[in-house]
Amino acid sequence: MRYMLLCYDDGAAWEKAGDEALQAAVREAVQLTHELDAKGQYIMASPLESTKTARSVRVRDGKQLVTDGPFAETREHLGGFYLIEADNLDEVIRIAARHPGARMGTVEIRPIMEIPGVPS
Repeated sequence: MRYMLLCYDDGAAWEKAGDEALQAAVREAVQLTHELDAKGQYIMASPLESTKTARSVRVRDGKQLVTDGPFAETREHLGGFYLIEADNLDEVIRIAARHPGARMGTVEIRPIMEIPGVPS
């Protein structure tokens, strides 16, 4: 089954930890992708640019509304994602717990909904 791991970061916590800690976490996350790839579980992963570059789009009453940044006002923001294959939720939880972002933020796990007729 395919799962999406959504990695939410607390930017203030990473800023406090410093650039060296952030770079070590990036190396650790890259290593995790290589390990998943070696096991045939890796589909794709990527960090996201800062929320400063984000735009939110809504259509209300037929009118397009575009605002800067993410919609939610929260301490943690979506910082990246993994799309992986795993046999069960317990395995995915173990993988998510290994991600360095789980120590400084949150890794949300969501099973991928398979919709017939959608290109894969």
